[in-house]
Amino acid sequence: FLHADICQLGVDQRKVNMLAREYCDAARIKRKPIILSHHMLYGLKAGQEKMSKSDPDSAVFMEDTREDVERKIMAAYCPSRAEAAAATSTGSTEGEADAGKESMHLTEDTLKNPCLDYIEHIILSPPGATFTVGSTTYTDFPTIKAAFVEGVISESDLKRGLIDELNQLLDPVRKHFAEDERARGLLEQVRQFKRETAAAGSSGSGSGAGTAQPAQTRRLNLVELGK
Repeated sequence: FLHADICQLGVDQRKVNMLAREYCDAARIKRKPIILSHHMLYGLKAGQEKMSKSDPDSAVFMEDTREDVERKIMAAYCPSRAEAAAATSTGSTEGEADAGKESMHLTEDTLKNPCLDYIEHIILSPPGATFTVGSTTYTDFPTIKAAFVEGVISESDLKRGLIDELNQLLDPVRKHFAEDERARGLLEQVRQFKRETAAAGSSGSGSGAGTAQPAQTRRLNLVELGK
């Protein structure tokens, strides 16, 4: 229906993409879309297979301030052993497999460390990129991961390095939204939408949930509009 030759989405959409290819067989469409599935970043909190739309602290966003980035990364889940990751992952009961979670990642990862995930797939993604921790600069992810797991890099130092690198990436974005008048207005709109969403969510919680007023519905009368 999109008339797309290539569908590139997160790997969590792989099942619906494969359904599209199966539909082509049923509809006798010869040219099926090519499916390009992208890696899904972990959420920053323990047990989050991906970021949560309802939890602003589950990911770093393009409009985050330096203070936001530091707060989120310093509080992020950051295990150095696979056992610690397995012990805190509670999404299914013993003996049950969660097919949805299994479909969210392209490679097996027993550590499930979101800080390392950011380093591998954001910081080191450009060709020739490096990652600096203290006075040491690393050029490849396996070396960084091994150094962290072995205790050569502490959790605090790893996070401080990640904070610095993320802020370097975001500083040009912040400058754009600060100096461009139209961009500044758009950013304020986004922040206002977030404030309204948060307020709406909080008004429907707690003991007063039953008294919340329903949202008004407007009907688009296509007949009157001659459509």
